[in-house]
Amino acid sequence: MTDALSQGSPLRGHQSSGTPAAAPHLEGSPERGDVTGSSALRIAIVGPTHPHKGGVAAHTTMLAHHLADAGHDVTLVSWAHLYPSKLHHADASVPDGQPEVPPFPRTIRALSWARPDTWVRAGRRLRDVDAILVVHVMPAVVPAHLALLRAAGAVPGAPGPRPQSVVVCHNVLPHETHLGDARLMAVLFARVDSVLVHSTEQARVAHDLGARRVSVADLPPHLPGGDPIARGPRPGPTRLLALGLIREYKGIDVLLRAMRSVPEVTLTIAGEIWGANRGVIARLAADPALAGRVEVRDGYVPADDLAALLADHDVLALPYRSATASQNVILGHAHGLPVLASDISPFSQQVIDGVNGLLVPPEDERALAGALRRLGDPDVRRRLAEGVHTPDLSGPWAHYLGTLEALSIDESVLLGEPEGPYAGSPEPRAGDPLGDDLADAAVPEHATAGTPDGPGAVLRDQRALAAVAGRAVVRGTARARRGAARAVAARRPLVSLRPDDLPEWVLATDVLGEPDEADDARRLSRILGLPRSLDSVSAWAALGALAAILRVRDDGRRSAVIVDEGGTRSLLSRWARAVGFAPVEIDFTGSHPSVAALDVDTGSLDVIVRIHPDGCDADDVDHVLEQASWALRSGGLLVVTIPIGPRAAEGAVGPADVRGILARAHDLGFVLIGDLDGDVNARMREAASRARADDAAYGLVRLTLRRR
Repeated sequence: MTDALSQGSPLRGHQSSGTPAAAPHLEGSPERGDVTGSSALRIAIVGPTHPHKGGVAAHTTMLAHHLADAGHDVTLVSWAHLYPSKLHHADASVPDGQPEVPPFPRTIRALSWARPDTWVRAGRRLRDVDAILVVHVMPAVVPAHLALLRAAGAVPGAPGPRPQSVVVCHNVLPHETHLGDARLMAVLFARVDSVLVHSTEQARVAHDLGARRVSVADLPPHLPGGDPIARGPRPGPTRLLALGLIREYKGIDVLLRAMRSVPEVTLTIAGEIWGANRGVIARLAADPALAGRVEVRDGYVPADDLAALLADHDVLALPYRSATASQNVILGHAHGLPVLASDISPFSQQVIDGVNGLLVPPEDERALAGALRRLGDPDVRRRLAEGVHTPDLSGPWAHYLGTLEALSIDESVLLGEPEGPYAGSPEPRAGDPLGDDLADAAVPEHATAGTPDGPGAVLRDQRALAAVAGRAVVRGTARARRGAARAVAARRPLVSLRPDDLPEWVLATDVLGEPDEADDARRLSRILGLPRSLDSVSAWAALGALAAILRVRDDGRRSAVIVDEGGTRSLLSRWARAVGFAPVEIDFTGSHPSVAALDVDTGSLDVIVRIHPDGCDADDVDHVLEQASWALRSGGLLVVTIPIGPRAAEGAVGPADVRGILARAHDLGFVLIGDLDGDVNARMREAASRARADDAAYGLVRLTLRRR
C-alpha cells in the first residue's frame, strides 16, 4: 500500500485500502453549476431504483450518484410500479421500505409497465440530453426501452443532433433463457449506438447478436453492509457462507453434494431461494451426512445485517455454474473473507488461487470436495485470510465513468466516418416485428423466436478500433479532428484555457509525495472549469500533462496530435476534449505499449501520454521510451508517470533510478522539461524519508520529455 498518497488513489500495481476522503470545499470556489457547465454531460439513466431491491437497482442508483459527483447533470428515470410478477420470480420490493443504498434525489418515477404511452412521453422529454443510459436485465423489457429511445430520437439514423443511446447490460441473455430472448436482444442492439458489458464473455455474446459498438468495464463496487466487523480466530469447523438470491446457476446443490464427504465444514445459506431450488436444497440439506451442518435462512437479508453475517463466517462460497458479473468476491474481501469460487470469469480475475481464496472447476464435485478439505486446515484458512487485501472501491468507478463518458460521444464523428442518416449503421430490416409500431404497443412475452440473420454491421474489437482511430488521426485527417471539435462544441461551449491560466506550481516534471498536493490539483481543475475527477492522484497527473501540452505543443488552434494510452476512461482525454483538442484514446493491453500496435508513420505524433492510473512502471518504461523515440516528431512530448519506492515495491523505481531513466532517454534523443536537480529531486528524497513500509510505493513522479 502507498502510505503517502490518498487511500482512494492506488498507484499502478499496488493495492489500496479504505475509501478516499471527501475533497474539502474551497472558500469562494464556484458551485457545481458554475464550474462544470461547459464540460458536463446531460445524462438520463433509465432503470430500477428503490423500492426495487437487488444488485441491479443498487448499481443503477449508485451510478447516478457517481455521475452527478463527477459533475454531470443526471436524471434517473425509473418505474412507478415494481416488476410484474410474470417478469420477476421473487418479491422485487425492499421489505420495510428501507433503501439498500442512498436514494438518488433527482429521480423521476414516470414509467408504468401497463401503459406504453408513459414510455413514449418519458422519451420525448429526454430529446435534449446528451446520452440516455438504459440499464438492461430482462429481454421482456426491451419493447419499453426501445419505445422510449425512439421517442427521444436516440436511435441510429435519427435526424439532427440527438442523444447517444447506451445499453448498460448486466446480462445479455438471462441465465434461464426463454423463447424469443435472443431475437429481442438482437433487435435492441440493432437500434442503439453502443453497449457496455461487464466481461469479455458477455461482449462476445453481444457481438454475436449484432451489437455494433461494445465496451467492457468491470462492474464497479456498490457494496451494502457498511464497515466490516473485526474477526478473531475461532476453533471448530470451517464456516462457509453462501449469500444472495439462490438460483440454479449459483451451484449451491453442487456444494452441498461435495460437503457430504467433508465433515470439517458447515454452511449457511442466506438469501431468497427461487422456485424449484427450494425443494432441491431442502432435500440435500436433510441428508444424514450433512446433519447439523447446514443452516438455511430463506429470505431477504437486510443490508444492516450483512456485516455481522460476514463476520460470523470464515469463507464466502461462490460455486457458480456460470456468471456474467458479480461483486460478491469484492464484498467478501472487503470484509476480510477469503473466497471459494468456480474458476470462471469474473471470479478467476478477482481471486488469486491459493493466495486470497481457492478456485475450482465449475460443477466438479471432486475438486470442490478437495478444496473443502484444504479449508478444513486452520493454517490454510489463516494464510488465505492474510492474503486478502482491502479492495480498491474508488478506482473502478473512475474507469467505469470514463468508459460511459466516451460512449456518450458520437463514434462516427470521432473517427471521421461519412455523414448521413444511416452512416456506420444498418438500415432497419424489412419485416422487423419490432419496427415502427413499437411505440404504440408492447410485444408480448412470447415474442417471435429465433436468432438474428447476422450482425448488422462490421464488428470491431477494441484493438482494431484503436488502430482505425490511430490511422485516422496520425495520417493527417485534420477533417476528423475538426469534426470532433465541432461535435463537442455543438453540445456545449469549450473551456477557455490558456497557458498563463495555469499557475507556476503546475510543473511538467514533478513528484507527488503528499495527498494534499493531489487535492490541490483537483481543486484547481474545478476552478478552471474542467470536468470533475473522482481521483485526486489522476487529477494531479493529468493537470501537469495538460499544462505541458498547452505550454509546449499547442499552436493556438488545438491541432496537436495526442495519443493517450489511458484508454476511454482517461481523465486527460476528457480534459483535452473540454479545451478543444481531439485526443486518440488507446487502451493499454498486453506487455508492450499500445502505440506499438498502431499503424503510424515515423515522426508523426505530437504527444504521447502514459500516466496514472495506467502509467509506466520499472519494467516497461524503457520500451515506452523506445517506441516514443520513433513515433514522436521533433519537438514532440512524452509524458509518463512512474511510482517511486523501495526496491521491494513491485514496479516502483528509486530516486537514483530516475536518473538512469533520464540517461537512457537522453541517448534516445529526449530532453527533460524541468529541473531534476532542483526541487523535484529534493522532494523525491523527502518522500522516501517519510516512507513507513519497505514494500510499497511512497510517491509518484511525472516526467515530461521533449524529442530533440
